[in-house]
Amino acid sequence: IQYAGKLGVNVADLLVSQPDTGEQALEIPDALVRSGSIDMIVIDSVAALVPKAEIEGEMGDSLPGLQARLMSQALRKLTGTIKRTNCLVIFINQIRMKIGVMFGNPETTTGGNALKFYASVRLDIRRIGSIKKNDEVIGNETRVKVVKNKVAPPFRESIFDIMYC
Repeated sequence: IQYAGKLGVNVADLLVSQPDTGEQALEIPDALVRSGSIDMIVIDSVAALVPKAEIEGEMGDSLPGLQARLMSQALRKLTGTIKRTNCLVIFINQIRMKIGVMFGNPETTTGGNALKFYASVRLDIRRIGSIKKNDEVIGNETRVKVVKNKVAPPFRESIFDIMYC
């Protein structure tokens, strides 16, 4: 929270939640969006949304598609409410590598295809270099590609610097 304050976020208006399960993590924004009292929600990250069945299961249990089903159900529920309330919901996700891919892009994102389908805007954000002063890293050179955009022209790209506080 201190870092957010340094970045200029009004931390008095910031609500932080750390739920135990993926279901809880998606019920909280649903309730907040429905209330109309929130303008923006950030879910960090989709990869960390672990379904309750996986948490309660044994190590090594195979539960294919559980997270994808959770995301699909939650996004079906959230989408209409988001449109009515004009709330911005940002899902942060992580890149994973597909094992054994010989052709095509070996990268994928967690949580199935629902997020890709329901998202109005998808951005691919990557650090492409470090910014150094003497030997100390003081920031990152960052590239953002618009992968999907339902509200403006897609496939644009921008490069900018993110400086550490």
